[in-house]
Amino acid sequence: MSGEQLAGKIALITGAGSGIGRAAALAFTREGAKVAVVDINDEGGAETVKQVEAAGGSATFIHADVTQAAEVQAMVDEVIRLHGRLDCAYNNAGVLGRMSSTVDITEEEWDRTIAINLKGVWLCMRAEIPHMLEQGGGAIVNTSSVAGLTGSRGLPAYVASKHGVAGLTKTAALEYARKGIRVNAVNPGFVDTPMTGNLQGGDFGALLPIGRLAQPEEVAEAAVWLCSDASSYVIGHTLVVDGGYVAQ
Repeated sequence: MSGEQLAGKIALITGAGSGIGRAAALAFTREGAKVAVVDINDEGGAETVKQVEAAGGSATFIHADVTQAAEVQAMVDEVIRLHGRLDCAYNNAGVLGRMSSTVDITEEEWDRTIAINLKGVWLCMRAEIPHMLEQGGGAIVNTSSVAGLTGSRGLPAYVASKHGVAGLTKTAALEYARKGIRVNAVNPGFVDTPMTGNLQGGDFGALLPIGRLAQPEEVAEAAVWLCSDASSYVIGHTLVVDGGYVAQ
């Protein structure tokens, strides 16, 4: 434990049982925060807590399905019960969904992807913001994607959901900027996680200007910065972390 960017802060991270979420849990605790590790995967969440504690940090696992309003509210209520406040929320839980064209995607797959990626972010903010208002402020970061800025063949629901997250982030940012709550989004490109491994199309790293995939830790650092006082004047921003992908 050596960081100070989030010293004394209480943070909640969804989708923290693997990938970017796990990397964020480790980065947030390194910077001094106490973290609520949230995931629908109990085993993955427990492993994240184990890694945080092994690194000298403090974390608690909370099981929650972000598509279920009651579970999301209970998740936030539990953080408040344990710590009395919520300073930072990183709403990161998401799925890629099966690759399918706009015509061929099933209604079930469409609904599932939108529910997790977009409705889930909205439900989280709806539960988080009232507590932040009561305590006088806070910082929220949502995970969008480069697919929230561009199109992508074969991923209609994913692209729609991530565009939605970007728009929802900007709207919430405008609504609460003068009430002490900063809302921003991080837009990862191709990251070395199992989600990227499910994509069809070969070596994505070779197609990027930087020549490689991102590591989850590189995206996590962006979330740390957006939750820290170092980004105090950044509001409603979608921070691209993509190795130059959208610059092409």
